[in-house]
Amino acid sequence: MNIALIGSGGREHAICRKIFESKITKKIICLPGNAGTSKIAKNIIVDILDFKKVLNIIRQNQIDLVVVGPEEPLVKGLVDYLNKNKIRVFGPNKYASKLEGSKAFMKKLCKKNKIPTANFKICNNRSQVIRFIKKNNLPIVVKADGLAAGKGVSICKTKNQVLEISNEIFRGKFKSSKKLVLEEFLDGEEASYFIVADKNSFKFFGSAQDHKRVREKDKGPNTGGMGAYSPALIINKKIEYKIINKIVKPTLRYLKQNKNPYVGFLYIGLMIRNGEPYLIEFNVRMGDPECQVIIPRLKTDIVKVFRNTISNKLKNTNISWQKKKCMTIVLCSKGYPGNYKKNKVIKNLNKLKLNNNDFVYHAGTKIINGITFSNGGRVLNITSKGSNFKKIRKKIISLIKKINWKYGFYRKDIGWKVI
Repeated sequence: MNIALIGSGGREHAICRKIFESKITKKIICLPGNAGTSKIAKNIIVDILDFKKVLNIIRQNQIDLVVVGPEEPLVKGLVDYLNKNKIRVFGPNKYASKLEGSKAFMKKLCKKNKIPTANFKICNNRSQVIRFIKKNNLPIVVKADGLAAGKGVSICKTKNQVLEISNEIFRGKFKSSKKLVLEEFLDGEEASYFIVADKNSFKFFGSAQDHKRVREKDKGPNTGGMGAYSPALIINKKIEYKIINKIVKPTLRYLKQNKNPYVGFLYIGLMIRNGEPYLIEFNVRMGDPECQVIIPRLKTDIVKVFRNTISNKLKNTNISWQKKKCMTIVLCSKGYPGNYKKNKVIKNLNKLKLNNNDFVYHAGTKIINGITFSNGGRVLNITSKGSNFKKIRKKIISLIKKINWKYGFYRKDIGWKVI
């Protein structure tokens, strides 16, 4: 099969590598890809939100299957556009993608279907915000309604902070929406649970725990993710049963009843409190960096999973996993998630001695004349598998030290709760 993969992050490099390992794969193109994908696929630079150009490239390259990595093209309707043009594509349509594209849509769905989630209020103006503050205890969580590249959530400890951040969103800080959701703060342990779904059924697709805050011990502002590990040991059989029956099944049933069945990866972001799972958020794709710790543990041919999903044959697909644990640490540009410099040379990557359990997934990178440069805030995902999280972390840190990139920084405490 000729496969096109949309996206340019660490998630896409991890998926690309797995597609590359498949016996079914003939050729891979990445739109636009990164320095890592360029080694195993053909990168084609294109604006992935220019659907017409994307379609032309897909036709020119005689692509049999398109896999969409990031959320924005999904939320903007790329799947609908390609389906209309008779292209086979893995990912949810525009309506189903509102699970991530609109926090208000997701919260209303929870209310209608009695899905456990934090108490909330959808707000369009300042007076609604003030009313919610009066009725609820601090801290209060402020969430921008639309997509915000992982930076639209703030946990506010004072009333002034709630008002200040709400005003920024009302004034249009995020292009996607001037609406917001206020939530009560849920204390507990976060975990991510993944499924893959076709129109009639779904299968488990791994669990992970991500580290969103930029600094050690989960301090500082939110980022797109500083590291992750899999599996999430907090999710036992009892909790998993509740996740499936209280969250996953009602959501899929609701979308199907609304004639927009969910197809693709679904990320269920959870807060586990006293053995009870509460839904924090849905993502309509694999997480990043969670994907980089789940995909290396997958034993089943990923192209088979994609193919069977879009053919509605997922029910009879056996998805199996390695028993090994996996962790990734993100090497970021200094200054991230604020201002950082791009176009810094990354030397020493070729000197790394990697075994079958080690991976370097590229995220914000590009190659110019055979030299690798940084091209984003999150630059590399150093990933390793093993039987013990502490030993895995030690191995990853030794690899990062060998890369010795003076323009970067990373968290040394990924997995601190489980270790």
